[in-house]
Amino acid sequence: MSATDTPARAKRAAGSAATTPTGRMTALARAEMILLGRNKGTVFAALFIPFVMPFSVRAGAEEMDLGKAGLTIGTLVLPAAIGFSLLFAVYSALVGVFVVRREELVLKRLRTGELRDVEILGGSALPAVLSGLVQSLLLAVGCVALLDLSAPSAPHLTVLGLLLGLLMCAALAAVTASFTRTGESAQVTPLPFTFVSMFGSGLFIPLDLLPDRLASVCELLPLTPVITLVRGGWTGDLSASDALGALATAVAWTVLAVFAVRRRFRWEPRH
Repeated sequence: MSATDTPARAKRAAGSAATTPTGRMTALARAEMILLGRNKGTVFAALFIPFVMPFSVRAGAEEMDLGKAGLTIGTLVLPAAIGFSLLFAVYSALVGVFVVRREELVLKRLRTGELRDVEILGGSALPAVLSGLVQSLLLAVGCVALLDLSAPSAPHLTVLGLLLGLLMCAALAAVTASFTRTGESAQVTPLPFTFVSMFGSGLFIPLDLLPDRLASVCELLPLTPVITLVRGGWTGDLSASDALGALATAVAWTVLAVFAVRRRFRWEPRH
């Protein structure tokens, strides 16, 4: 089955189930899941890399004075592992999905049916988002078991940070896809945000170990509040004001990304 079969498959499944927004999105997500599973490169990047990268973080953590930041190897590696999952399983994977479906005219044909724009984007993103969610949960369980972590002190902050991260990365992927020309370039355009997030959002180096001025700038990066909420929920040392600040930053980036998608997302091939 090629990507061009997605509209027909989605419509047939939606018709047999229910012509509701949920039914239509579920049908499209089911078809997208099949196509995603056939893209070996995307599956490798989305599933393998996030499980390997935390080992690099752990190796680097042995050279850091984590006690100065009030952290342990576990509280450094676990949020980083979740961050890698968001970057590779959700953000990078979805940039490719949106671009390839657009260039193959799949998105354009889907708009001629009952599916609304938000349903098309949501249904297309759902498999990657669910993959990122399941992967994050597995990584959390693995880190707790292998790194002797206790249960999170404020689990609601960890859950909130993860959910915001999933929504934000999906929206940012659609923004990145809007100025990505081809499926080949979709392997390159996610790299700036990925590298900036890896080294500036506390995945490799905690912000508390950075110079104050640089840390203040890094706090405003999109993925930083997500990592802050996940880590703070686990350690329990995140104050109410810091939690609200991180929440406000994450929501602001998400709203900005959604607004950009509504204004700039391209439904037809770029020429």
